[in-house]
Amino acid sequence: MPYEPPPELAGLSLAEIADLVTARKLPPLDQWSPEHVGDSEMRIAADGRWFHQGSEIRRAAMVRAFASLLLRDADGQHWLVTPTQKLAIAVDDAAFIATDVRQDGDALAFRLNTDDLVIAGPEHPIRAAGDRETPAIYVAVRHGTEARLNRSTWAQLAEIALAGSGASVTSQGVEFSLTPA
Repeated sequence: MPYEPPPELAGLSLAEIADLVTARKLPPLDQWSPEHVGDSEMRIAADGRWFHQGSEIRRAAMVRAFASLLLRDADGQHWLVTPTQKLAIAVDDAAFIATDVRQDGDALAFRLNTDDLVIAGPEHPIRAAGDRETPAIYVAVRHGTEARLNRSTWAQLAEIALAGSGASVTSQGVEFSLTPA
């Protein structure tokens, strides 16, 4: 069965986005306790490309499948988790890249490079890092992982902020500063 990406973010209402997020069946990583721990010999580059043993993984379906098995522990280590294995994966910056954002009322919805959709809010906070000269904005995805906003998505979010208070955005009742501390 071929993969059908969700429609363009701009054409979706917040309710439709929430339905797509709910409909996505993700593995219960937090319920698995695999005995085998090792190294996946994989790396996610800062630009969102995935590599295995130095070669780029070019099959989008494979990247989406691996991305659904990702978690980041309290020490910041990323892991690929299955019921039988927990394999370390090197991540240069963030596991995902946010490639689009849409504001709908009091909610900000992000599309990721894996076609995942995330609605920022209490469970998916936005975090500003870096410094004033080179800011980096991240949104929490799942299981401790984050998506870094690419340049165009950062510019979209800045426009949303400028239409409001200028230094922050609000999503699902939570205000997020876009200025690094």
